[in-house]
Amino acid sequence: MPPVTHPHHSSAHNRVAMAALLIGGAAIGGSPIFVRLSEVGPMATAFWRVALALIPLLAWTWFRPEGAGGRRPEKLSEYALLILPGVFLAIDLGAWHYALTKTSVANATLLANLAPVFVTLTSWLLFRARISAVFAIGLVTAVAGVVILKGGPMALGEGNLLGDGIAVIAAMFYAGYILAIGRLRSLFSTVRIMIWSTASAAICMLPIAALFEPTFFPATAFGWSMLFGLAFVSHAGGQVAITYALAYLPAAFSSLTLLLQPVVAAILAWILLAEPVGMMQAIGGAIVLVGILIARRG
Repeated sequence: MPPVTHPHHSSAHNRVAMAALLIGGAAIGGSPIFVRLSEVGPMATAFWRVALALIPLLAWTWFRPEGAGGRRPEKLSEYALLILPGVFLAIDLGAWHYALTKTSVANATLLANLAPVFVTLTSWLLFRARISAVFAIGLVTAVAGVVILKGGPMALGEGNLLGDGIAVIAAMFYAGYILAIGRLRSLFSTVRIMIWSTASAAICMLPIAALFEPTFFPATAFGWSMLFGLAFVSHAGGQVAITYALAYLPAAFSSLTLLLQPVVAAILAWILLAEPVGMMQAIGGAIVLVGILIARRG
């Protein structure tokens, strides 16, 4: 006799997953602040972001032997699947950080946040996921909110074509990361996925950082604290929460909710760096939230 499923159990899981997704988006939203205050270059910062994040992830499994949970990979193809998200993430981080040196910060951030569009299109084209009209309206609304938040369409004119193109590539690979994680959640536990993907991202980023960065190690305790904050809060905390949520929520909606990141970044920059939040930013942030609420109904 098949097991009986209780709707309220599924509903409870969805509520917890939604909360985890929002917390994860907020945690990653703080990453631009840590990157801005980092004492090493963008590629080295990206390496330390994933390398140091292995400390809490591995500590979890050491102190709780059952921490990784779930089944272990058995075939070569499963090991490859566990490594793939980290490769996508490394290319995303490297491309985005490089785009920041070639185009305006507004353009790089805006175009990198097109990842939900690529997730939605890929889910529809490759996996035949159903995309409702309400969700599509929410997606367009949220993306429009990010455009307004970053200064409106006129801000795109301040960029560089090469840098803008690299930022779009970053968005495409982050979409690949989200989709790969979403597929893996039906096979392996959150911690196992995070350890493998984080380690593979660190291995990919190490030669890039060593080759392109003149300064690899921070000079002060403050510099190290920014890297540990980026690794522990934004990656180990934020990405674990998102990976957990992807077991219960569609990848397209999960990626859309991550548009909260520029909103959180603007708020934190206002609080911590005294960067003013103008009327356009406030309106853009509100529109992003409205778009996400609309998409949630779809």
